[in-house]
Amino acid sequence: MNRVIIIGATSGIGREVAISLAKRGVIVGIAGRRVETLKQIEDEFGSELIKSQYIDVTDNNSTAALDELIERVGTPDLLLYASGIGKQNPTLDEDIEINTVKTNCEGMVRIVDHFINYVKSNPHYNKKQRAHVAVISSVAGTDGMGSAPAYSATKKMQSTYLTALSQHCRMQNIAVRFSDIRPGFVETDILNPDKHYPMLMSRNKAARIIIRGLERRRRIIIFDWRFKLL
Repeated sequence: MNRVIIIGATSGIGREVAISLAKRGVIVGIAGRRVETLKQIEDEFGSELIKSQYIDVTDNNSTAALDELIERVGTPDLLLYASGIGKQNPTLDEDIEINTVKTNCEGMVRIVDHFINYVKSNPHYNKKQRAHVAVISSVAGTDGMGSAPAYSATKKMQSTYLTALSQHCRMQNIAVRFSDIRPGFVETDILNPDKHYPMLMSRNKAARIIIRGLERRRRIIIFDWRFKLL
Protein backbone atom coordinates (compact mmCIF):
# COMPACT_ATOMS: atom_id res chain seq x y z
CA MET A 1 0.00 0.00 0.00
CA ASN A 2 1.69 3.16 -1.23
CA ARG A 3 -1.34 5.42 -1.77
CA VAL A 4 -4.47 5.08 0.32
CA ILE A 5 -7.73 6.98 0.65
CA ILE A 6 -9.68 6.76 3.90
CA ILE A 7 -13.25 8.01 4.04
CA GLY A 8 -14.14 8.79 7.65
CA ALA A 9 -10.65 9.56 8.94
CA THR A 10 -11.49 12.24 11.50
CA SER A 11 -12.20 9.91 14.42
CA GLY A 12 -12.18 6.35 15.68
CA ILE A 13 -10.67 3.51 13.70
CA GLY A 14 -10.39 5.49 10.46
CA ARG A 15 -8.23 8.13 12.06
CA GLU A 16 -6.05 5.55 13.79
CA VAL A 17 -5.44 3.65 10.55
CA ALA A 18 -4.61 6.90 8.73
CA ILE A 19 -2.06 7.91 11.35
CA SER A 20 -0.51 4.43 11.45
CA LEU A 21 -0.08 4.37 7.67
CA ALA A 22 1.33 7.89 7.55
CA LYS A 23 3.95 6.87 10.12
CA ARG A 24 5.01 4.15 7.68
CA GLY A 25 5.48 6.70 4.91
CA VAL A 26 2.28 5.87 3.02
CA ILE A 27 0.62 8.74 1.17
CA VAL A 28 -2.85 8.97 2.70
CA GLY A 29 -5.84 10.92 1.48
CA ILE A 30 -8.08 11.56 4.47
CA ALA A 31 -11.70 12.65 4.22
CA GLY A 32 -14.49 13.51 6.60
CA ARG A 33 -16.72 16.31 7.84
CA ARG A 34 -14.54 17.68 10.66
CA VAL A 35 -12.36 20.14 8.80
CA GLU A 36 -10.33 21.17 11.84
CA THR A 37 -9.41 17.57 12.60
CA LEU A 38 -8.42 16.92 9.00
CA LYS A 39 -6.18 20.00 9.09
CA GLN A 40 -4.58 18.91 12.36
CA ILE A 41 -3.61 15.53 10.93
CA GLU A 42 -2.29 17.14 7.75
CA ASP A 43 -0.25 19.65 9.74
CA GLU A 44 1.18 16.87 11.93
CA PHE A 45 2.55 14.80 9.04
CA GLY A 46 2.87 17.41 6.30
CA SER A 47 1.07 17.80 3.01
CA GLU A 48 3.49 15.45 1.24
CA LEU A 49 2.12 12.49 3.18
CA ILE A 50 -1.39 13.63 4.12
CA LYS A 51 -3.91 15.08 1.67
CA SER A 52 -7.13 16.17 3.34
CA GLN A 53 -10.55 16.74 1.79
CA TYR A 54 -13.93 17.65 3.22
CA ILE A 55 -16.43 14.95 2.23
CA ASP A 56 -19.94 14.43 3.52
CA VAL A 57 -20.93 10.99 2.23
CA THR A 58 -24.65 11.83 2.49
CA ASP A 59 -24.19 14.65 -0.04
CA ASN A 60 -24.67 13.88 -3.74
CA ASN A 61 -21.64 16.08 -4.49
CA SER A 62 -19.35 13.87 -2.38
CA THR A 63 -18.26 11.93 -5.47
CA ALA A 64 -16.87 15.10 -7.03
CA ALA A 65 -14.91 15.74 -3.83
CA LEU A 66 -13.64 12.15 -3.97
CA ASP A 67 -12.42 12.71 -7.53
CA GLU A 68 -10.55 15.79 -6.36
CA LEU A 69 -8.89 13.85 -3.55
CA ILE A 70 -7.89 11.03 -5.90
CA GLU A 71 -6.32 13.60 -8.22
CA ARG A 72 -4.18 14.91 -5.36
CA VAL A 73 -3.24 11.52 -3.89
CA GLY A 74 -2.54 9.75 -7.16
CA THR A 75 -3.88 6.37 -8.24
CA PRO A 76 -4.91 4.71 -4.96
CA ASP A 77 -4.01 1.16 -4.02
CA LEU A 78 -6.72 1.10 -1.35
CA LEU A 79 -10.01 2.82 -0.59
CA LEU A 80 -11.06 2.31 3.03
CA TYR A 81 -14.63 3.27 3.90
CA ALA A 82 -14.52 3.91 7.65
CA SER A 83 -17.31 6.48 7.79
CA GLY A 84 -20.15 5.32 9.97
CA ILE A 85 -22.51 6.25 12.76
CA GLY A 86 -24.38 4.17 15.27
CA LYS A 87 -26.41 4.78 18.39
CA GLN A 88 -28.33 2.69 20.83
CA ASN A 89 -31.93 3.59 20.15
CA PRO A 90 -34.33 1.94 22.63
CA THR A 91 -37.07 4.48 21.83
CA LEU A 92 -36.77 3.87 18.07
CA ASP A 93 -36.27 7.54 17.32
CA GLU A 94 -36.92 7.69 13.57
CA ASP A 95 -34.33 10.39 12.86
CA ILE A 96 -31.58 8.30 14.46
CA GLU A 97 -32.54 5.24 12.46
CA ILE A 98 -32.83 7.07 9.13
CA ASN A 99 -29.60 9.05 9.59
CA THR A 100 -27.79 5.81 10.36
CA VAL A 101 -29.07 4.30 7.12
CA LYS A 102 -28.07 7.38 5.12
CA THR A 103 -24.46 7.32 6.32
CA ASN A 104 -23.79 3.61 6.61
CA CYS A 105 -25.72 2.44 3.54
CA GLU A 106 -26.45 5.27 1.13
CA GLY A 107 -23.09 6.94 1.74
CA MET A 108 -21.15 3.72 1.37
CA VAL A 109 -22.90 2.80 -1.89
CA ARG A 110 -22.32 6.26 -3.31
CA ILE A 111 -18.59 6.31 -2.52
CA VAL A 112 -17.69 2.68 -3.18
CA ASP A 113 -19.60 2.39 -6.46
CA HIS A 114 -18.07 5.62 -7.72
CA PHE A 115 -14.59 4.33 -6.93
CA ILE A 116 -15.26 1.01 -8.66
CA ASN A 117 -16.35 2.85 -11.79
CA TYR A 118 -13.16 4.92 -11.54
CA VAL A 119 -11.11 1.73 -11.42
CA LYS A 120 -13.07 0.30 -14.35
CA SER A 121 -12.11 3.23 -16.56
CA ASN A 122 -8.49 3.55 -15.39
CA PRO A 123 -5.87 1.57 -17.39
CA HIS A 124 -3.56 1.56 -14.36
CA TYR A 125 -5.57 -1.31 -12.88
CA ASN A 126 -5.46 -4.82 -14.31
CA LYS A 127 -5.37 -8.46 -13.19
CA LYS A 128 -1.91 -8.02 -11.71
CA GLN A 129 -2.57 -4.57 -10.26
CA ARG A 130 -5.94 -4.64 -8.53
CA ALA A 131 -7.48 -1.87 -6.47
CA HIS A 132 -8.47 -2.82 -2.94
CA VAL A 133 -11.78 -1.71 -1.44
CA ALA A 134 -12.31 -2.24 2.29
CA VAL A 135 -15.32 -1.34 4.42
CA ILE A 136 -15.52 -1.30 8.20
CA SER A 137 -18.74 -3.10 9.01
CA SER A 138 -19.20 -4.84 12.38
CA VAL A 139 -19.80 -8.16 14.10
CA ALA A 140 -23.15 -6.55 15.02
CA GLY A 141 -24.22 -7.30 11.46
CA THR A 142 -23.96 -11.03 12.08
CA ASP A 143 -27.18 -11.38 14.04
CA GLY A 144 -28.14 -7.88 15.18
CA MET A 145 -28.43 -6.11 18.51
CA GLY A 146 -31.86 -5.16 19.85
CA SER A 147 -30.48 -1.98 21.39
CA ALA A 148 -29.31 -0.68 17.99
CA PRO A 149 -31.58 -1.97 15.18
CA ALA A 150 -30.52 0.39 12.37
CA TYR A 151 -26.83 0.10 13.18
CA SER A 152 -27.02 -3.70 13.13
CA ALA A 153 -29.05 -3.83 9.93
CA THR A 154 -26.83 -1.35 8.07
CA LYS A 155 -23.74 -3.35 8.98
CA LYS A 156 -25.40 -6.50 7.65
CA MET A 157 -26.23 -4.63 4.47
CA GLN A 158 -22.60 -3.52 4.08
CA SER A 159 -21.33 -7.09 4.37
CA THR A 160 -23.90 -8.44 1.92
CA TYR A 161 -23.26 -5.60 -0.51
CA LEU A 162 -19.52 -6.30 -0.51
CA THR A 163 -20.19 -9.96 -1.25
CA ALA A 164 -22.40 -8.99 -4.19
CA LEU A 165 -19.85 -6.43 -5.44
CA SER A 166 -17.13 -9.06 -5.30
CA GLN A 167 -19.23 -11.31 -7.53
CA HIS A 168 -20.08 -8.38 -9.81
CA CYS A 169 -16.43 -7.43 -10.31
CA ARG A 170 -15.50 -11.01 -11.15
CA MET A 171 -18.34 -11.21 -13.67
CA GLN A 172 -17.42 -7.88 -15.24
CA ASN A 173 -13.63 -8.41 -15.05
CA ILE A 174 -13.14 -5.29 -12.94
CA ALA A 175 -9.79 -5.27 -11.16
CA VAL A 176 -11.00 -4.80 -7.58
CA ARG A 177 -10.57 -6.98 -4.51
CA PHE A 178 -12.60 -6.50 -1.33
CA SER A 179 -12.20 -6.73 2.42
CA ASP A 180 -15.05 -6.77 4.92
CA ILE A 181 -13.69 -5.57 8.28
CA ARG A 182 -15.85 -6.70 11.20
CA PRO A 183 -14.65 -5.33 14.54
CA GLY A 184 -16.07 -6.22 17.90
CA PHE A 185 -16.17 -3.56 20.60
CA VAL A 186 -13.50 -0.93 19.92
CA GLU A 187 -12.84 2.10 22.10
CA THR A 188 -14.41 4.76 19.85
CA ASP A 189 -16.94 7.59 20.14
CA ILE A 190 -19.74 5.28 18.97
CA LEU A 191 -19.74 3.46 22.30
CA ASN A 192 -21.50 4.82 25.36
CA PRO A 193 -18.71 5.87 27.78
CA ASP A 194 -20.93 5.08 30.77
CA LYS A 195 -21.37 1.43 29.86
CA HIS A 196 -19.08 -1.57 30.27
CA TYR A 197 -18.34 -3.51 27.08
CA PRO A 198 -16.92 -7.04 27.02
CA MET A 199 -13.67 -7.69 25.16
CA LEU A 200 -13.11 -3.97 24.53
CA MET A 201 -10.16 -3.23 22.24
CA SER A 202 -8.07 -0.08 21.89
CA ARG A 203 -8.13 1.87 18.61
CA ASN A 204 -4.38 1.38 18.20
CA LYS A 205 -4.61 -2.41 18.41
CA ALA A 206 -7.60 -2.44 16.08
CA ALA A 207 -5.65 -0.41 13.50
CA ARG A 208 -2.72 -2.84 13.66
CA ILE A 209 -5.01 -5.82 13.07
CA ILE A 210 -6.74 -4.08 10.18
CA ILE A 211 -3.52 -3.07 8.44
CA ARG A 212 -2.08 -6.57 8.83
CA GLY A 213 -5.26 -8.09 7.41
CA LEU A 214 -5.26 -5.70 4.46
CA GLU A 215 -1.61 -6.40 3.72
CA ARG A 216 -2.48 -10.10 3.62
CA ARG A 217 -5.46 -9.31 1.35
CA ARG A 218 -7.90 -11.08 3.61
CA ARG A 219 -11.49 -11.08 2.36
CA ILE A 220 -13.01 -10.96 5.86
CA ILE A 221 -11.23 -9.49 8.88
CA ILE A 222 -12.90 -10.23 12.23
CA PHE A 223 -11.33 -9.26 15.55
CA ASP A 224 -10.49 -10.14 18.05
CA TRP A 225 -10.26 -13.96 17.96
CA ARG A 226 -13.01 -14.28 20.56
CA PHE A 227 -15.51 -12.48 18.34
CA LYS A 228 -14.34 -14.60 15.42
CA LEU A 229 -15.03 -17.73 17.48
CA LEU A 230 -18.48 -16.47 18.46
